[in-house]
Amino acid sequence: MTGLVLMSTFSIAIGVMIIAISRWGVHPFLAIMGVSLILAVVVGLPLSEIPGILGSGFSGIFTSIGIVIILGALIGLILEKTGAAIKLADLVVKMVGQNNPELALMIIGWVVAVPVFCDSGFVILDPIRKAMQTKTRTSSVAMTVALAAGLYTAHVFIPPTPGPIAAAGTLGVGINLLLVIGVGTLVSIPTLVAALIFSKYIGEKIKSKDELEDQDYQKSMAELLSEYGEIPGGLASVAPILVPVVLMALGSITNLFSVGGILGQFFAFCGTPMIALTGGLLCALGLLILTKKTADFYELTNETLKIVGPILFVTAAGGVLGKVIVAAGFVEFIQSNAGFISQAGIFFPFLIAAILKTAQGSSTVAMTTTAGIMGSYSDAGSMMTALGLTTPLAAVLAVLAIGAGGMTVSHANDSYFWVVTNFGAMTPQDGYRTQTLLTLIMGMTAMVTIFILSLFVL
Repeated sequence: MTGLVLMSTFSIAIGVMIIAISRWGVHPFLAIMGVSLILAVVVGLPLSEIPGILGSGFSGIFTSIGIVIILGALIGLILEKTGAAIKLADLVVKMVGQNNPELALMIIGWVVAVPVFCDSGFVILDPIRKAMQTKTRTSSVAMTVALAAGLYTAHVFIPPTPGPIAAAGTLGVGINLLLVIGVGTLVSIPTLVAALIFSKYIGEKIKSKDELEDQDYQKSMAELLSEYGEIPGGLASVAPILVPVVLMALGSITNLFSVGGILGQFFAFCGTPMIALTGGLLCALGLLILTKKTADFYELTNETLKIVGPILFVTAAGGVLGKVIVAAGFVEFIQSNAGFISQAGIFFPFLIAAILKTAQGSSTVAMTTTAGIMGSYSDAGSMMTALGLTTPLAAVLAVLAIGAGGMTVSHANDSYFWVVTNFGAMTPQDGYRTQTLLTLIMGMTAMVTIFILSLFVL
């Protein structure tokens, strides 16, 4: 195929995939796999090679990041079920104080969403939001928006949430998750500042239907904690998150300073994401022991596999589409027109993810699919190479650009939109004025931040 026909075919394929998911209700896995197969046939790939291309794209994802996603999700679920997530929230409130309720809730959401899905996190933390709103008499809408923003930011930027882990693994920086966490935290700051300003502004414009009982925060927190039975302490609660970060830090330091010998090998081994998260899981098992819920471990594991199954399969399907795109010669076309296409640079993954997010609703699907299209920065035939994003730091910024696109924007086809709107006691129209506009502001702020960083480090 000529370049123009190839580009048109690819655009049509992506459009069909989006329509199949958003309008026809086809599951993303089937939509992506179906489009990948049809695209492979239409562009003229040898029929005998197509099964191998599809299979290698699918299996490669499981090899690189499958176990990491499962471990991260299992840690998060244990934190949720043992009440450790609530304990973390309580610690943040005590540190920030109740004089800054929107900021406190935002930080709580950001911390809790590192291991817990933003949908679940909002449900878990909503009682705290209501209690703090009652005590401080702050706008309920402002509190809702602040909490939603904190949760959403970590959801798309900070591993071990599955979306950033999947994107990092696919783009070839799965071994550098600590760098993703560090730069993701940096990008989170202006994103959250913009969200905080917006939450205070919109809280004065919109009133929710929330009618809260007149009770103080401490009583509400006590009631909330009592629902979990025995709650673990602060150190035990933070350990499943802190230990993997520390282990990955040791691994990074070992590689940076080329530490040799048995000690260097040991730290490098412990610093790999799979082993580091295994350490976090062992700490999470300690939470089950402390809360006398070890009997629930089997069911928690089973529930985790049910949760991450769709994520893994959609991620793998995105890898298949990426392989087909490479085999079809699309990347070669990009490379031959590098003078024009490369001008998009770091904005290219953002735009693709934003289109997919807006069209079908799921941030994780948007991120994993876009990552599959981009490929690894070290692969000479990948989209990353075609765009000139060929260093680990460039790949990290691309992961975050995908995350920024993956939050732009949340509206009626996004389950999180309805969680925030319904628990925040707002109408759908108010949801568009709050959650949808919020995610647009956050996504654009994050992308501008990423672009500025790229000017200095790329």
